[in-house]
Amino acid sequence: MSRGLNWTHALADGAVNAVVPSVITADCRLGDDSARIVTVVPDPASPFHRARQGEVGLREGLAIAEAVTEVVAAAGPASDGQPRGGRPGQGQPGDGQPGDGRRRPIVAVVDLPSQAYGRVEELLGIHHALAAAVDAYATARTAGHPVITLIVGNALSGGLLAHGLQANQILALDDPGVVIHAMHKEAAAKVTLRTVAELDELAGRFPPLSYDVGDWAKLGLCDELLRVENAGQPTNEDVTKVRNALATAVVRARKGPRDLSNRLNSPGALQTRAASRRIHEELARQWG
Repeated sequence: MSRGLNWTHALADGAVNAVVPSVITADCRLGDDSARIVTVVPDPASPFHRARQGEVGLREGLAIAEAVTEVVAAAGPASDGQPRGGRPGQGQPGDGQPGDGRRRPIVAVVDLPSQAYGRVEELLGIHHALAAAVDAYATARTAGHPVITLIVGNALSGGLLAHGLQANQILALDDPGVVIHAMHKEAAAKVTLRTVAELDELAGRFPPLSYDVGDWAKLGLCDELLRVENAGQPTNEDVTKVRNALATAVVRARKGPRDLSNRLNSPGALQTRAASRRIHEELARQWG
């Protein structure tokens, strides 16, 4: 079983449900909240052969959007009075929405090898399917739902862009099996006309090139690294630790901005993303 599947079952308070075979959901108690977990998992029987190992493909992008939109719709109109779909009114008892007007947290559990690379996917518009997932998460976040990402395995390329990167808070396991990057190392070597060994040497000097989760965290994108005993098969102590960290992240998300400005204003970003910050400042000056 995949890490994403294992962690979803470990965190779930009850049944784990399938939107489609490769996208599952569950509910998880985090403090006073009942969060909705959304996870992409492998489906060896998928009719799309490029999306059988846990990649985010056509079905996955649309299913993620469906799962997230369901949570937003259950909450009714946003605080600005604009409906976000679904039935009107505030969350009702039994639908998982907090009774005091707070919006339900959404947890994206991430273990993704990439988006689905395939001719069929390109012809049928994988960019639309993944954009639907991104839009659903962004809509949830801006409507006030704390969106938290928990990276438990691979988080590569367009897979992470569609499922995880729109979160208010991003948490990751501090484990060698967690890899977060724009592309697989072998592919990066081919594109840059270097060997894997040469890339590893460069990564020691330039954190954005590193495949080590600790180096990635220094870029200001990670809100917390979590050291657990068994990242692949979580123990009871691991689950308790991660639940507590997720609950704390929900509190931070509710207190923080609903946009993603924290990605450039975090302590890590202040040190390692100076160029990105200057570009944003210059764009704001020219367009403001």
